Amino acid sequence: MRPSSVDVVIVSSCGGHLTEAQILFPVYSRYRYCYVLNDQIKPSGDIVNRLFYMSHSERDFLFFVNLWESFVLLSRMKPRVVISTGAGPAVPFSLVAKFIFGSSIVFIESLTRVSKPSLTGRLMYYIADHFFYQWPQLASFFPGGKYITLI
Repeated sequence: MRPSSVDVVIVSSCGGHLTEAQILFPVYSRYRYCYVLNDQIKPSGDIVNRLFYMSHSERDFLFFVNLWESFVLLSRMKPRVVISTGAGPAVPFSLVAKFIFGSSIVFIESLTRVSKPSLTGRLMYYIADHFFYQWPQLASFFPGGKYITLI
């Protein structure tokens, strides 16, 4: 798939973050969508022909590379909505999507964050237009967010 115009981009790390994002498939499947991941995977299912990659950054200089990669992808995709469950690529991709391309950002804090938020969640709380958390114990950290359960 060439990075052409899409409605929704799902941005995620591989593994559990991607699994959580795919739980939302019934929501975004009716739109033109694609995935952006920060690690190579063997694509299967709905990901085949809808997958793009960014460099894997661990809070290092590659964050700036991710900003550039995000700009390049987003300049072709121009999504209306970016959905992310974290981790690494969520912040740079969302910053570029929101502040340069005007995309709406939806962030869902990981199910594994039961009693305290992730660093990505703490940052995305201020970037996301719609912020969701999956444990009621996180309400005090995210007073403007919404409690939901994906499973």
